[in-house]
Amino acid sequence: MVEFIPFIMFVAVCMVLMSGYPVALSLAGTALIFALVGSATGHFDTAFLMALPNRVFGTIENTTLIAVPLFIFMGVMLEKSRLSEDLLESMADLFGNFRSGLGISVVLVGALLAASTGIVGATVVTMGLMSLPTMLKRGYSPSEATGVIAATGTLGQIIPPSIALVLLGDTLSGAYQQAQLNMGIFAPKTVSTGDLFVGALIPGLILVVLYCFYLVLSSKLAPVKTPQVLVPVNTLSRAMKNLVPPVFLILTVLGSILAGVATPTEAAGMGAFGAIALAAVKGQLTMHKLREVAQNTTQVTSMVFFILIGAAIFSLIFRGFGGEELVEEFFSSLPGGVVGATLLVMAVIFLLGFILDFIEITFVVVPIVGPVLLAMGIDPVWLGVMIAINLQTSFLTPPFGFALFYLRGVAPDTVQTIDMYKGVIPFILMQLLLMLVLSFYPQIATWLPNQLYD
Repeated sequence: MVEFIPFIMFVAVCMVLMSGYPVALSLAGTALIFALVGSATGHFDTAFLMALPNRVFGTIENTTLIAVPLFIFMGVMLEKSRLSEDLLESMADLFGNFRSGLGISVVLVGALLAASTGIVGATVVTMGLMSLPTMLKRGYSPSEATGVIAATGTLGQIIPPSIALVLLGDTLSGAYQQAQLNMGIFAPKTVSTGDLFVGALIPGLILVVLYCFYLVLSSKLAPVKTPQVLVPVNTLSRAMKNLVPPVFLILTVLGSILAGVATPTEAAGMGAFGAIALAAVKGQLTMHKLREVAQNTTQVTSMVFFILIGAAIFSLIFRGFGGEELVEEFFSSLPGGVVGATLLVMAVIFLLGFILDFIEITFVVVPIVGPVLLAMGIDPVWLGVMIAINLQTSFLTPPFGFALFYLRGVAPDTVQTIDMYKGVIPFILMQLLLMLVLSFYPQIATWLPNQLYD
């Protein structure tokens, strides 16, 4: 029974999280209770807790994580200064003469917004408030409109630069080094957040293309779902005026990372400064708005780092109870070897995505399973991309998908929940198709990083 304490602790944490208790306190509190009881019964060595200060200070000194508040600031500033809203309206003007043009505009703008914020909830809510009333007013069916918005919002998981990839890259880097140390490699290779950005770029663009292709196909097969809206030709100059600055900013941030000119942290700083400059040029930069953006950024950042510290406590105590060895033995005994272990991990992450946010899964699950899978020879970039797409699919799947909850909160009462469920099904199938293709052709995720950095 004692050897199963790590598993019991993991289940206990999930139950506490489902009760609605704050995430960071749930992780740290549950782990410390188990450590206290384990110490009293002689099953836990409190010497493991001596390493906690080093872990906390290591997190504070991690320069990669500075990108988190900077990218959040960039996204919030673009949203508060109404640059995102102007971007959507302009894109709709450009594609308005095409059947399903508005839907394609939502996908493209949502992809850019996802790239700037990297947070599913923020993207879904923003796109829901901006585009859902317009799509419904222009004759789009509720299922088609909500499906496009919810699916586009989840692109924040996979399209770089995103907060999800920053956190996942940092966690996988630690897991990769741990896996190599466990194998006796004392000069371990590293995997960076930039590697994950580059690896996720092609799969993310494939999803955008698939979404647009589906909308075009849907407009041919069911024209009533995606009506055609005629717009004046003279809107081109106005559209380009609103399109070029934010698109240029996002492409500059991403391009500097891909070219190796800047680290993700440096690029994030450039993106934050660029967002301020664009807001100033548009006349939207006021002290009140700047204070509001700073407060929102601080709140989200504090939440992320508080969870990170709680996860550090949890993983330390989990390891102290022998959890790492338990997971390794379990995976080694599975039929199918690497394939069986990978399928199981993906299934678990998919199910946990119903009840846990990507931050919690990244900080709790990945450090546990990551070293074991990576020690089996799995490419860390491929694993990171697969986890990101898996979580993206989980957040979209009824009836528990987070993206559906976020959209339900801003959707009008005329939109039924069942319409939202029907609308996301085609997009879920496309994401599953991409995961299947990536399973057989991992080069889709690994080719570009190898070309740029090898």
